[in-house]
Amino acid sequence: MEYRGYDSAGVAVLDGTIQVRKKAGKIANLDALLAQSPLPDTGTAIGHTRWATHGGPTDSNAHPHVSSDGRVALIHNGIIENFAALRAELQAQGIEFSSETDTEVAAQLLGVELAKGADLADGMRTVCRRLAGAFTLVAIDALQPGRLVAARRNSPLVVGVGDGENFVASDVAAFIEFTRSAIELGQDQLVDVTAESITVTDFFGGPAETHPFEVTWDTSAAEKGGYDWFMRKEIYEQPKAVADTLLGRYTPEGALTLDELRIPEAELRSVDKIIIVACGTAYYAGLVAKYAIEHWTRVPCEVEIASEFRYRDPIISPTTLVVTISQSGETADTLMAIRHAREQKAKVIAICNTNGATIPRESDAVIYTHAGPEIGVASTKGFLTQVAACYLLGLYLAQVRGAMFDDEIHNVMNELAATPPLIQEVLDRIGQIREVAARFVDTRSVLFLGRHVGYPVALEGALKLKELAYLHAEGFPAGELKHGPIALVEDQLPIFVVVPPQGRDQLHDKVVSNIQEVRARGALTIVLAEEGDVEVEPYADILFSLPKVSTLLQPLVATVPLQMFACELATLKGFDVDQPRNLAKSVTVE
Repeated sequence: MEYRGYDSAGVAVLDGTIQVRKKAGKIANLDALLAQSPLPDTGTAIGHTRWATHGGPTDSNAHPHVSSDGRVALIHNGIIENFAALRAELQAQGIEFSSETDTEVAAQLLGVELAKGADLADGMRTVCRRLAGAFTLVAIDALQPGRLVAARRNSPLVVGVGDGENFVASDVAAFIEFTRSAIELGQDQLVDVTAESITVTDFFGGPAETHPFEVTWDTSAAEKGGYDWFMRKEIYEQPKAVADTLLGRYTPEGALTLDELRIPEAELRSVDKIIIVACGTAYYAGLVAKYAIEHWTRVPCEVEIASEFRYRDPIISPTTLVVTISQSGETADTLMAIRHAREQKAKVIAICNTNGATIPRESDAVIYTHAGPEIGVASTKGFLTQVAACYLLGLYLAQVRGAMFDDEIHNVMNELAATPPLIQEVLDRIGQIREVAARFVDTRSVLFLGRHVGYPVALEGALKLKELAYLHAEGFPAGELKHGPIALVEDQLPIFVVVPPQGRDQLHDKVVSNIQEVRARGALTIVLAEEGDVEVEPYADILFSLPKVSTLLQPLVATVPLQMFACELATLKGFDVDQPRNLAKSVTVE
């Protein structure tokens, strides 16, 4: 679970009393502490890897937190928004705090409830009803061995159903080695777990609906498989991931089908506006989708950053289709955007990689990307499969609405189906990118330029470099150069340029002109252009050839070299590629 947060880590075991070990920094630091001060073997334990919100990454702020009487140990994902008032209330009762975290408030509150004689589950329900914000809580009680309780609101929680053993976690990766049978908890639900039983209720003790599912990948998918980084492994998994996302999308009659879409076709035909909502890399996938969806459906398509969406009072109606993109299906900002859209009676389609996650459950329909687990914090195969799923959605809407002829859709689908081998071709040429990375180990700034769908590719390339190599990196529309960004160009500045395929209106020639503009000012140009493009050769200091694809599909091949460049450069600079500083894989707080 370290990929979800690695500022600190800790464990608590129940063996007559609660014993805790926790340490700031990565799990290796906790391992060293446990080697010096081992914990007893026991059947009841909780553990946590932290991404700091309230309080810095210190030993005292690490989870688990223990109530002042030593009876309760508790861990928490999320943010408790009313913690300050609750902390003041508890301090007025004479309770002393040992950390700066919001989490300790929940531990102390639960300790107070148990001291009054409450059962562990009843005490947790009382605490949850008092908390505001987003949280997953897991707790054990020294006086109730062989048992733990967990609860969730706006933060992920999944139960692993084993044989004589059961698990709770924020991600199935934590227990996939032991079981593939899982239960995803719903909003405001609590689970009471022993080795033999699992009981799910709501926050008032009433019965609650659960969502069992089977995990379709095994533990080997979450291991490095001989690669130095998970990210590198996931880059090389992209041909299969895209192929799996496209698999089984045709009926025997030859029509495109998306079985997960449970929205009647009549409602899709009435859609007069599409809004794509996402964060980070998923937002850039949405920008690619805008070009394709508008071209194929002729329906206006907006792309919104999820954290801004509901705060700007967006114009939404029952004929608006909201498409949300999230690898984890738990992104807090995106989840809040979904809820706002549904309050306005819009239909919501989720594009997601995680079966049973909250976002697809709270949406009207879902397209799963089938990428398998993505452990590297910086998304790679997540991005490519999201783009592929957006293409599927655009083509399906075009089919339903009659905006394209069947043979046109079939031709695009055939080209899509042919892209995984082309992605593999790019990977087979990746040695050139390693050489390029070695040339720029000491660079301080890198720019990325693109037009049309090449613009979001440029943005994604810049983001990867920021995330992994901690460099100043910016992506720009190439046509915006002369409106300000060209002032950044100086001698020997590396600039990546994504060149559209030849024959795309006048875009190709315009980008070649942009390359000439920056070279005239001393920049070093690293040009990504389709193979056989001789027009660009005289203006490229470094030329990386891409397989020939149509313009709209170019992101599937053009993004891969930029991913690898960031991975290689970060490796050469000695940085942790899988766990870049200050980041976490799933952002489950707003």
